[in-house]
Amino acid sequence: MQLQQLAYFVAVAETRHFTRAAERMYVAQPSLSKQIGVLEAELGTPLFVRTRGNITLTAAGETLLPIARRILADVDTARVEVQELAQLRRGRLRLGATPSLMTGLLPPVLRRFRDRWPGVELVVEESGSHDLVQDLHEGRLEVALVVLPLPRQDLPLTTTRLLHEDLVLITSGDDEDERDGPLGIEALRDLPLVMFRRGYDLRDLTVAACRDAGFEPAFAVEGGEMDAVIGFVRAGLGAAVVPGTVAMANPGLRARRFRSPGLTRVVALAHRRDVQPSRAAREFRALLLDELGTG
Repeated sequence: MQLQQLAYFVAVAETRHFTRAAERMYVAQPSLSKQIGVLEAELGTPLFVRTRGNITLTAAGETLLPIARRILADVDTARVEVQELAQLRRGRLRLGATPSLMTGLLPPVLRRFRDRWPGVELVVEESGSHDLVQDLHEGRLEVALVVLPLPRQDLPLTTTRLLHEDLVLITSGDDEDERDGPLGIEALRDLPLVMFRRGYDLRDLTVAACRDAGFEPAFAVEGGEMDAVIGFVRAGLGAAVVPGTVAMANPGLRARRFRSPGLTRVVALAHRRDVQPSRAAREFRALLLDELGTG
């Protein structure tokens, strides 16, 4: 029994006509009829009742039809999966991440991806969650590391939670504040803050926490990216709320934790719900989960 014979059989079963089935399969009708005959001989039973102007399935044909369809579907799935895997010898993965994740979590994952799939071009966008979510929605990115909750709940995006991050307050190493121990959010009332530009989740989290505590934060400088914010804090222009991993990567700065429940953020991997992720995107997701120990 050959796959070609099963394909011919399904075509005749669906069209109930040998000539139309041959046209569908781009083969001469005598060749198709011959292969159907060979299949019937191998099975030892007719598959069709052939009457003038009318082709119907025998009981054996009715039994074979769903099995043949399943076999052909499985073969087609296998072909697509193998071809897609082979295509990772070349191709492109468009992904995005927030600045803190770009310098912390992402590099080792991209290194592992590059080692495994050196022919795949990596196109990376660094921005805040607001912009990344919009880029996902408009198809400019395949996947993105964003912060939950999503800034827009109306978009058809699927998210996979990755980790919780504690946020801390950083000040310059020359900070003369001698207080020790965790801070309350109200401590931000009297501090000039170095604030990220609009569209950054860290800006929204900080401002929301201050407003929940009953005050508006004061900005010494606003509008910066992560590197600029760190530089401004280091220069003594003000304090900033950043992920703990960022503070650890900058030992020259002073970091203070917040009292429980503190300030935290949830990092997630997002992609469009209405678009099947490419094989490259799925491989990236698997490596990311493995890196975090959640795969």
